[in-house]
Amino acid sequence: MSVDNICKYLSEQYPESFVNWILGVTTTDANILKSELTVEPIRADFVALLRPQERILHLEFQVEAISNPPLPLRMLDYYVRLYRQYNRPVDQFVIFLKRTGSTAAYTDEFITDSITYRYRVIRLWEQDPAPLLANPALLPLATLAQADSPNTLLEQVSTQLDMIESREQRSNISACVEILAGLRFEESIIRQYLREDIMKESVIYQGIIREGIQQGKQEEALSFTMRLLTRRIGEVAPQLQAQIQNLTTPQLEELGVALLDFNNADELAAWLQNQS
Repeated sequence: MSVDNICKYLSEQYPESFVNWILGVTTTDANILKSELTVEPIRADFVALLRPQERILHLEFQVEAISNPPLPLRMLDYYVRLYRQYNRPVDQFVIFLKRTGSTAAYTDEFITDSITYRYRVIRLWEQDPAPLLANPALLPLATLAQADSPNTLLEQVSTQLDMIESREQRSNISACVEILAGLRFEESIIRQYLREDIMKESVIYQGIIREGIQQGKQEEALSFTMRLLTRRIGEVAPQLQAQIQNLTTPQLEELGVALLDFNNADELAAWLQNQS
């Protein structure tokens, strides 16, 4: 899903930031490794070889607690494959993004009569937001961190976004913030604190819709587009929703960019009329 892709993008684009946050060490080289492991292929979210530590860092990002096979067994499977393939110590973390009371988010071991295996769990809603706010690469995760006032936290994220000097980086990080914030905040709140104009330039924003369609996930791309439309112009009338669902693949991609210029439902209706 798009949230997973955002987390993979952030960790692969800024591996040193994630290493410093999670392990508390500074690495001179985080060499991204193939995340598709041998035998029956399974794909990890993030795998890197750290130097000079000569250790493997493996991260899994979880939105839902439900997993098949169960998460502890999955993590053990990852560990065995990584250790066999690279013959180095492996540090493993599961990062739960969305608050849940499920026991899966509080389980960090797999135990049978002959095996005891442990990994580490990070529940973002319990994390101090300060180190996340201090690093542009981690700002999207900061929206989900511990906060007495979540709205104030979102405002702090917005302030930090405006301080990113590179316009390209700011647009891409803004798009990531937009998507992860949706796990916690209502659309109206996100719209209040986050600028949308710069998202139009983001390769991440455009890529979510395009990648979803290209991979045959048109329903996911459509859902994401409808969410942004709701944020942009309010609730979309059923007759307009029906027209959007009938759009061709290229038209849906175009709408994903065009909607950032809409101010009301009339402009959406006019755009759809032009398409027909």
